[in-house]
Amino acid sequence: MRALALVLSLMLAVAGPATAQNMTYSFHPTTDCLSAMGEDGDPMRCVGAAANYCMEATEGGMSTVGMSSCLGLELEDWDRRLNRAYGILMTRLKAQDEEMSVMGSSAPKQAPALKEMQRAWITFRDTSCDYERTKWGGGTGGGPAAVSCHLYLTARQAMSLESDLNDFGDNICNHEGC
Repeated sequence: MRALALVLSLMLAVAGPATAQNMTYSFHPTTDCLSAMGEDGDPMRCVGAAANYCMEATEGGMSTVGMSSCLGLELEDWDRRLNRAYGILMTRLKAQDEEMSVMGSSAPKQAPALKEMQRAWITFRDTSCDYERTKWGGGTGGGPAAVSCHLYLTARQAMSLESDLNDFGDNICNHEGC
């Protein structure tokens, strides 16, 4: 049994698909696309550019594991953008809520609404992407499809929160070339 496990391990090490250790990945294809797009372009057209580059540039990048890995790497970048925008926005909204409270305003507080919205969005994202996976009937394409779903929904949410920050006049775009 141990011999079989050793042989399988060696086979995977030699002939296995792309793994996170040997991925050719950079977020630059996405950020370059966003920088070049201009104000009238649709930024969602740039989402996935880094993952596509990774899949094309990585040996085994078009395998199921390679696709999932490349999509997952870009998802991590968008998740960082989302978390950064959320944190800055939450700080701004808490300060604004406090200012409104000091003025005696009865306006609804925005910071708790942002938190509630984000929690609901996470549930929506996860449920949507679980559904996306089911469309593959248990096939191997379900993994990359679910990661791709997470990528696109996370990117859209990150851009939405960044847009809210831009309404404060912060011009937050979270990528090089802004």
